[in-house]
Amino acid sequence: MKYPLTFSTWDLKEKEAISNVVKSGSFSMGKNVFEFEKKFSKYLNRKYSVMVNSGSSANLLAINSFFYKKKNKIKPGDEVIVPAIAWSTTYSPLKQLGLKVKVVDVDINDLNVDLNQLEKAITRKTKMIIGVSILGVPAKLDKIKNICKKKKIIFFEDNCESLGSKIRNKKTGTFGDISSHSFFYSHHISTMEGGMCVTDDFELYCIMLAMRAHGWTRDLPKSNPLTSKKKDVAYNFVLPGYNLRPGEIHGAIGVVQLKKLNKLVKLRERNWKLFYKLFSKDNRFIIQKTKNFNSSFSFALILKESNKKLKKKIFNTLKKNNISYRLITGGCFTKHPYAKYFKPKIYGKLINSTKAHEDGFFVGNAGLDLSKEISKLYSILKKIKN
Repeated sequence: MKYPLTFSTWDLKEKEAISNVVKSGSFSMGKNVFEFEKKFSKYLNRKYSVMVNSGSSANLLAINSFFYKKKNKIKPGDEVIVPAIAWSTTYSPLKQLGLKVKVVDVDINDLNVDLNQLEKAITRKTKMIIGVSILGVPAKLDKIKNICKKKKIIFFEDNCESLGSKIRNKKTGTFGDISSHSFFYSHHISTMEGGMCVTDDFELYCIMLAMRAHGWTRDLPKSNPLTSKKKDVAYNFVLPGYNLRPGEIHGAIGVVQLKKLNKLVKLRERNWKLFYKLFSKDNRFIIQKTKNFNSSFSFALILKESNKKLKKKIFNTLKKNNISYRLITGGCFTKHPYAKYFKPKIYGKLINSTKAHEDGFFVGNAGLDLSKEISKLYSILKKIKN
């Protein structure tokens, strides 16, 4: 029995949606994308959604949009605080846009930013905080939001790994000034490639609409903060934009996948409960803990005691049993060669992030019943002696 990192949740409905787009002959961004945006906003109970071609593009577009606000904008050289564990393209836009990166450690129990460290790291120079919820486990987003509101700091929420998670009854992806989401193959819903920026701020929404497609005004509402009057000109460029547009196929698949999301998340949660029940008894490992609702992207395991010999045994056993694994999310940012290009300022010591990077790994979860795979994982790891 194979236990891969990713599983498909597509069926004939997704293929039918693709076929309908092919039959229509309209492949560029259009009605299917707009329908998906509207329904995604409704799902999160937020006002505006802007679909793009990937979660990475969503991060780039969202962060860049704050440069063009009329008030409380950011500029090159401003300080951004970010946790040491996230995906590479949580960090990349910061370098690409000329921002100064300050890195703080994570809490070893949930792998999200250490709130005490975060509060201590804030200075008068801090202009933005990026909150990342790792592997479906919500960060302390409500508390980060309150800190940002009190200190007038921009709060950008990277929710690419945690669609469907909640803090009490409030979904992750609804705490930041803008939140980003990913619809890559391994994520909670998949549009092949795709991402989404979500906000309640009309100005940011209009900025993102323009910047998503070349910086032009064509896609803007008639009344908007970027132009005094919408001109009847095909090529009226107001911002230095990109081309991050998704295709109609991606939007059509998104509409179908979104209908399945609640069911997929419930199955992920059921798998998580089995994983937690089994591995919370294994004193060799640290596993994520949370009191909040966890949409469970993947299952992380960290050796409590560093043991290279045991880690090698575990990885060899996983390979032998066709169980795929990899580094937890992107691992510790500062441990990768590309970190040298950022020249990050590190607040304190990245003890827990380094621990997760060197002694941790994760295996897959999905919106399917994985009870057999999880039980097999537990059975084979239990037999390994230190």
